Amino acid sequence: MFKVLPKQTASMSTRDGVRLDADIYHPDADGEFPILLMRQPYGRDIASTVVYAHPTWYAAHGYIVVIQDVRGRGTSEGEFKLFTNEINDGEDTINWAANLPGSNGIVGMYGFSYQGMTQLYAAVAKLPALKTICPAMIGYDLYADWAYEGGAFCLQTNLAWAIQLATETARLRGNKTAYQALFAASRNLPVTNPEIFQQLAPLSFYHEWAAHSQPDAYWEKLSPKHHLQAVDLPMFHIGGWFDTYLRGTLHLYKDMAARNTTPQHLLVGPWTHLPWGRKVGEVDFGKKAVSPVDKMQVRWFDQFLKGIDTGLLDELPVCLFEMGSNLWRTFPNLPTPNQKSYFLSTTGLASIREDSGTLKTQNSELVTHDYLVHDPWRPVPSVGGHAAIPAGVFERSHIDCRSDVLTYTSEPLATDLHLAGDVMVEIWCSGDRPSYDLCAVLSEVHPDARVFNLTQGYVHCRDEIHRGSTKIQLQATCARIAKGNALRLSLSAACFPAYAMNSGTGSVLSSMQLMDAQTITVTVNCGDAFPSQVLLPVVSQN
Repeated sequence: MFKVLPKQTASMSTRDGVRLDADIYHPDADGEFPILLMRQPYGRDIASTVVYAHPTWYAAHGYIVVIQDVRGRGTSEGEFKLFTNEINDGEDTINWAANLPGSNGIVGMYGFSYQGMTQLYAAVAKLPALKTICPAMIGYDLYADWAYEGGAFCLQTNLAWAIQLATETARLRGNKTAYQALFAASRNLPVTNPEIFQQLAPLSFYHEWAAHSQPDAYWEKLSPKHHLQAVDLPMFHIGGWFDTYLRGTLHLYKDMAARNTTPQHLLVGPWTHLPWGRKVGEVDFGKKAVSPVDKMQVRWFDQFLKGIDTGLLDELPVCLFEMGSNLWRTFPNLPTPNQKSYFLSTTGLASIREDSGTLKTQNSELVTHDYLVHDPWRPVPSVGGHAAIPAGVFERSHIDCRSDVLTYTSEPLATDLHLAGDVMVEIWCSGDRPSYDLCAVLSEVHPDARVFNLTQGYVHCRDEIHRGSTKIQLQATCARIAKGNALRLSLSAACFPAYAMNSGTGSVLSSMQLMDAQTITVTVNCGDAFPSQVLLPVVSQN
């Protein structure tokens, strides 16, 4: 371990003459060192220490660590436009960082969320100096992996993040009135009156995202997916089972692993977007759930930036935390599970009695129906999962008791059940309005009747398209369901405010649309002619 010099501040100019500022942490030693670069929009003093070790820790391992404010943030000049300048600015920054005093000309990047996105954009230029990146919790396709899920607007996370960025913009501009109003809004998220945010921050990206409700050219231009097709770079991908952007992490990993010649490793912990610790919502996943990321990243950088044989390339590249057993499991690639079907069956009272709706391994010959009634006055609230704030695992029996939630529960399991991969729910249903939403939550039911969410998914339906079979892709998971516990599928027509409510014709994104919202009835069909089911990714224990 090296001693580290006091941090220094240095500046560079982009190709269009904008000054970008960075803090530099340098080992107190002679010789040349590789660069570790993080580019972020939250003020460089933070340096993503909400999930990573302080830059001094990385510098002590023999790296020059550069933490840069992106354009228009922190003390860097220019106007901040979400993601817009990160390709060119990332390329300019790597060229600059590679030539810093004491640098050996080799650069690696790390960071999560926006800091993960800047790595992807910087990689587009295919600069020889950039040898590897460690993108964590990112959106590969910004439409489907970040802003929308199943065609539904991710209201709570989008709005909260937009308010955070707008509040910082007001602070940087010295606009005290706007800052105070936005700060107040951040503590009382205006999810039922989001036009307040239009008045406070009319130029926020949020308004564009809400307006572009389909995967059009706007998203194609903005998404890393459409810029990275020729990039072949070693990547260490990091995600969390309850991170709202896990879809992006897995999407990127699968794409890169399928077509790249360079090593692609994947780590998924039981974490939310932040922090990365053992306590996730109301559940403690044990000491093994404490983040190993810092030590793993140093090992990764030693391998690819210093040329040290760490043994890393001899290990299985996919490392998944199995919730329930609370152990890390390794695989040669993402598991290809056996799909096991649990079919929905009901006496017609699945919204009233928890013993009415059942999950069975054989479909019933008897055709039955349940009716799901959504009242916009009292929508089913979001609790935990990956899309709500706070995210994570929570006891949800009080939600399942509502009469606007259908529940289908299996018998207690005779043996442990191990899941790893994508969970799919197929529901044969129809709505009485042109549009409706479906939320599916898979939970584990304990013998004492406690119910803990495991994974969930959401889809925005138009009845003329979805009439018949509607498929809901749930968040990928890895879990052991213990012998004696049961599985439960909960269905609702809202999960608010995690997702924007459906008015009966489309998303509710203003109080006027809320005023026009209709009661929606969804008929859910079960039985031989309507194989409504949960498809589980079952893997072997070993």
